[in-house]
Amino acid sequence: MEKRLRNIDLHMHTTVSDGTDTPEMLIGAVKAAGIEVFSATDHDAVKTGLIIRSLLEPGDPVFITGAEFSCKDEEGKYHILGYGFDPSGAPMAGLVRKGHALRMKKVAARIGFIKSEFGFEFRKEDIDSLFALDNPGKPHIANLMVKYGYATDKDTAMREYLNRMRFRSEYVRPEEAISAVTAAGGIPVLAHPFYGSGDELILGDEMEDRLRRLMEMGLRGVEAFYSGFSAKLRENMLALARKYRLYVTAGSDYHGSNKLVTLGDTGLRDAGEMPEGLIRFLKDAVK
Repeated sequence: MEKRLRNIDLHMHTTVSDGTDTPEMLIGAVKAAGIEVFSATDHDAVKTGLIIRSLLEPGDPVFITGAEFSCKDEEGKYHILGYGFDPSGAPMAGLVRKGHALRMKKVAARIGFIKSEFGFEFRKEDIDSLFALDNPGKPHIANLMVKYGYATDKDTAMREYLNRMRFRSEYVRPEEAISAVTAAGGIPVLAHPFYGSGDELILGDEMEDRLRRLMEMGLRGVEAFYSGFSAKLRENMLALARKYRLYVTAGSDYHGSNKLVTLGDTGLRDAGEMPEGLIRFLKDAVK
């Protein structure tokens, strides 16, 4: 991959998790946005990559298999992105099974919570449709709450009601996700590194300590370019990537109409030329 600046977006979601574009629609949207290299990183799922690879035609944008795993340990929460892995192998299958089972358990618990705490109930057919989704989560429940008039909008539903329920122990641990991605031949990357739990922003020595600890587990890259990052945050993360020779990725976190984020909104266009860590990533992740 040459050093010229390319239109790249390596963090987006489809209807396989909490996006509103189907994988087929996403390919069309990626083309329309002029994106040259992309990845679909649905939560706790590898199905999207298999679908997209089956639909791509000669001349289409370069695609890198991806996924995003919600993780937690005693030190905090993390979102681990995996890229360029074998989606059909045992390591990823085991990780997906665990992540999916925990996700479904949390959906059931949240529905029970808002019923007992606030009296919010849904029709059986709506609950059945929710559980029939590949990877339902808080946004899906929030959309139902808006549909029933329990909340004015999705963000209010999550902030005022759903986020009041906390899960203390049942999570995929970061070392589990990193190990599975690596065993499947992939590259584990920390998504939106400065973001912790809720509105928490992790900076300075705390950020560097967090990064070193994850590197000891096998982390190999950071999402230095992200739709929610200021120029200062981007430069800070790029400096850390250079210091520790980490891969660099760029992602918008596009969710279709579920978020006010557009494809390609990564901040990469402000870089002038491709960062060295991103050039290395593309060389090793594109297969």
